[in-house]
Amino acid sequence: MNYSIHAAVRGDGKNVVVLLHGFGGCCDIWKDVVDCLDGAFTTIAYDLPGHGLSIDFPKAGSAKVAANAVLADLAERGIERAHFIGHSMGGAVATLAALAQPSRVASLTLLAPGGYGPDINAPLLRRFAAATAPEDIRACLAEMSSPDSRVNEHAVATLAKMRSRPGQSEKLIAFADTMTAGNRQGVIPREAIAALPMPVMVVWGTDDAVLPYSQADGLPARFMIHHVLEVGHMLPEETPELVAEIIRRMSRRRQRAVPIATGCEA
Repeated sequence: MNYSIHAAVRGDGKNVVVLLHGFGGCCDIWKDVVDCLDGAFTTIAYDLPGHGLSIDFPKAGSAKVAANAVLADLAERGIERAHFIGHSMGGAVATLAALAQPSRVASLTLLAPGGYGPDINAPLLRRFAAATAPEDIRACLAEMSSPDSRVNEHAVATLAKMRSRPGQSEKLIAFADTMTAGNRQGVIPREAIAALPMPVMVVWGTDDAVLPYSQADGLPARFMIHHVLEVGHMLPEETPELVAEIIRRMSRRRQRAVPIATGCEA
């Protein structure tokens, strides 16, 4: 069987923006951000392997598998260069894609990215993985967000629909157990992150209850760090206007030519 990764494409702008959701999410989570961009870019929002309409992608669960899948899909579409935006687990996927093929990544915007430190709220992630009823999903999203944020009801409905598909909840539960083994997450080496040649923006909410914003400490001085006051982990849903503005800003930054590299290992 020929498997492919699902993507939702909108807009027809010259600049291509790749949107990578967090654990347990799907491409529709980016709706408000894409609406704010108002067609100024071509946006490609992916369902990462094992999520949504990419549920049957083989060997799903690894961030490296997801990075390879995204890079392969972009190559099939004939897209040589794009701006990558990754949230949470999607931030780890975006980072690995940038390390594997830096020539394809025009800029890297990381929203509370996974893999930047060992600490993670494992019990909350496991509850989120097992949540299927709207009220349980809403409760998890509320805990992941700032106390001052209202839970995005579009996100609740989208995730409830996604998790109603056969096998989806079981797959997420298994992923969460692997991701949070020993109540820690895997870490991308800082020396590898420091070698990234493209413009990098790291955005973190100070009320993040999933990944502590202190994980942005000690990154290379040339990285742009944006701490967002009184915002939690769910940046695309809590502050879509800000995320869209950061995407616009990053798309205007001057790029440096880098050598073409091969894909990352699965």
